Amino acid sequence: QVQLVESGGGLVQAGGSLRLSCAASGSIFSINAMGWYRQAPGKQRELVAAITSGGSTNYADSVKGRFTISRDNAKNTVYLQMNSLKPEDTAVYYCNADLTGWGPSWGQGTQVTVSS
Repeated sequence: QVQLVESGGGLVQAGGSLRLSCAASGSIFSINAMGWYRQAPGKQRELVAAITSGGSTNYADSVKGRFTISRDNAKNTVYLQMNSLKPEDTAVYYCNADLTGWGPSWGQGTQVTVSS
């Protein structure tokens, strides 16, 4: 069994910053790509950022230049540094990891609220 646990969400004013973390634990052999998705009320879940095991990254156009994804393979952890936050960034943020032998796995989500 494996588990992804997110932390770091909260309430912040527009222009502020937050850092999300997601740690994978359990019977993990290896982790391939990891990523962050978000879902705002009434909208579909969308990819925010992803990072491969080798460190290659890609971002949604809406967050380029403001968000940075990184990972610590020794800790099985992925991070999302979010700067210059906007009210439209308000959503539940979900961690996703492609775990060898388990396939795609999801965290429980963490709420990010940006006030104007």
